Parts: sequence; C-alpha cells; structure tokens
Amino acid sequence: MNKRHFTHTLLAMMGLLTLSGVQAQSYPERAIKLVVPYAPGGSADIAARLIADEWGKQLGGSVFIENKGGAGGNLGVDQVAKSAADGYTVGLQTVSLAINPALTAKMPYDTLKDLAPIGMVASSQHVLVVNPKLPAKDIKELLAVLKAQPGKLTYGSAGAGSTFHMSAELFKAVSGLPIVHIPYRGGGPALTDTMAGSVDMSFPVLSAAQQHVQAGKLRALGVTGTKRSALMPSVPTIAEAGLPNYAFETWFMVFAPAGTPKPVLDKLNSTLNQALNSPAVRERMIREGFDPLPGTAAQARARLEKEMPQWAKLIKERGITAD
Repeated sequence: MNKRHFTHTLLAMMGLLTLSGVQAQSYPERAIKLVVPYAPGGSADIAARLIADEWGKQLGGSVFIENKGGAGGNLGVDQVAKSAADGYTVGLQTVSLAINPALTAKMPYDTLKDLAPIGMVASSQHVLVVNPKLPAKDIKELLAVLKAQPGKLTYGSAGAGSTFHMSAELFKAVSGLPIVHIPYRGGGPALTDTMAGSVDMSFPVLSAAQQHVQAGKLRALGVTGTKRSALMPSVPTIAEAGLPNYAFETWFMVFAPAGTPKPVLDKLNSTLNQALNSPAVRERMIREGFDPLPGTAAQARARLEKEMPQWAKLIKERGITAD
C-alpha cells in the first residue's frame, strides 16, 4: 500500500468512527422495535414487557414490542438478523438461541455471524411437577418409580424443542431413565393435562405452575436451577433432592443485527443494564420468577458460544428433532 492510499484509507476509517460517534450521540431518534419471536403471554414476552418501558426511558426514547411467532422462535430472530443494522430493530430470545441451530435442519440465519449480542436480560427456572396421584413425593421416589416402570411414565411439553422439552430431555440424560414425551401446542395445555392425569409430569416455568401447586392440583418435586427459587422456597433443586449434576435454566438475551455500530451497541447495553438495575424493574422481575442478569455484551456472547456445542451434543446423543 502506497503512502497516498494509506492516508485515504486512514481518513475513511476515521470518518466512519466519527460517523458512528455522531450516530451514538443522537441515537435514538425514533422508537426502537423489540421483536419477541413468540406469541404474547409466554415467558419471553413477559420478560420483554418487564424491561421495555424502563429501557426506553434510559435510552431517552421508547421501546415497543412486536410479537412474531413461528418455527420455534426462528422466524422472529430471522427478522432481526435481516433488519437494518442501525439499532432500531432488536430482538429478545430465550436459551433457544443456543438450542435451535442443532435442532433445525435448515437455519435461516447464522446465530454467531448474523447477530450481535447486546446483553443478557434474566434467567428463570422450570419446576418438575407431577400429578398428585403419582406415588412419588420427592425426586428419589420418582426415580424409583421410573426404574420400576421403565418407559411407562409420560411427560407433557410445550412442543418439540421448547424449553419444557429440553429440560425434560436433560433430566432423562442425567438420570439414564426413559420417560415418554407427549408434545403439546403450548405450555398451558401440557400443564392442564398434567393436572388432569393425562400425562404424569411436566417441566413448566415456575410462574405458570405456582398457583396450581399452591392449590394442590400439582405436586412440585424440584426446581431445575442451581439454587432454590424465591417463588417456591420450600421446593429443593432437583440436584439437591437426588439427581446430582442436573441443572437447567432458561435465559433471555437481547441482540441486534450483526454490523450494528459498536457505539450504538454500547449504548443499548449500558441503558439495558440501567433498566435491569432499576429497583422497580428488579422487584417486578423477581416477583414473576426471573433473576435479572445485567452484564456485558461479551459475557452474553461467551455464554452463547459455550452453550451451543453443549446443546448440540445432547441433541445428537438423544436423537432429538423438532418434529
């Protein structure tokens, strides 16, 4: 490269950096769309609505939610991946962001190349619940029943590839015991049939199961995370109750299209963390069964890169498909 060419290149790079700086200072100039790749009412939608107002306030603008369900969340995420990389379209997805690449034969986007993580939002636990008529008062008794009746017990999920499904498949992998999967079109019907006794157990999110456990319609045997939940403090973790090495948490991450200017990503991250650290937001999230996870974009990407091969290994070993 000659001196003149080098000078032009350097000036061009400095111009881009200056432009990005100006964009970040004036950003946002209009409302930001937060795409949730599921129908309203689910855990991802709830997490998004818990942060949207305060995030918009911290940004000095507004954040509105667009629900775009389908293909296990892939349709909504693909919409974000293919949007203009200007910071005005972002997305929120669950741990399915790490699961779907191994579960879906033809992904419409490349998770690591087409998306730029902004930061983690929160994590939440699931809970193993059984129909009260099942003769198992705790995890050890359930394991004994499963051993005595291999392949006879069933569990309901919110559909193939859902977090209900994956938390149960991880339970099967760690315990080495078979349980028949009965997929439903959503977590609500799976939970209803567990209460009715049409299936023996399910792995719903804590907030969905709490009232039914309190009413005695379901028996909670263990929460899936690494620590007990404030929503059900008397319920042990599955690991402490008799199945060591088991742990599953649903996490929620926000991201932008790859190529979004770093100053814009930095502003999105810092204001997201301010929203998550807001006492009002924290209180509401904890009440709904979420643990806020403020942090850096690098930490979010690192978690994604770590978990993608772990889920790919489990999915391959268990022969799990999205069908």
